[in-house]
Amino acid sequence: MQNDEYPPSEDTFFIANNIENEKGDCALDIGSGSGYLTKLLCKNFSFVVGTDINYHVLQHQSSYKTNNLICCNGSDALKITFDFIVCNLPYLATDEILDVSTDGGIEGFEIPKKIFDSALKNLKNTGKFIFVTSSLSNYQKLIDYAEKLGMKTTIIAKKKLFFEELILVEAKN
Repeated sequence: MQNDEYPPSEDTFFIANNIENEKGDCALDIGSGSGYLTKLLCKNFSFVVGTDINYHVLQHQSSYKTNNLICCNGSDALKITFDFIVCNLPYLATDEILDVSTDGGIEGFEIPKKIFDSALKNLKNTGKFIFVTSSLSNYQKLIDYAEKLGMKTTIIAKKKLFFEELILVEAKN
């Protein structure tokens, strides 16, 4: 099942609280879902792009300041680079992908790895890539993967919930 309306939830607000003071020229929200983070980025960045694999969720965002909403997988369709990239990864460990907004595949790594590979080609040398993951997935595997690609990673925040811990990671070149 694919959810056409993905309302912001705890993980989105967790990211928002930690990126609300980020500023720059160009920002990208991969998997923009509800558009909450895309809208937040419009306050502090001159040029903002939101992408999502689901065209219908992008239609719900049409009233936002940005007209730069692109339906694509990760950032595969983009040929420009960004100062700042954020992604609320589909990080849940699942045997199969039933909901692209939440299911991360085997160990919660399979889909985030694809998104990560997509994002890195769009990150400026001095840019930051911020992503959220969870204790319910093999988040260390994703961090190790980023480091294997030459990125420097830092866990910048954690938030305990009843059933999981959210982990916010910053990756830089």
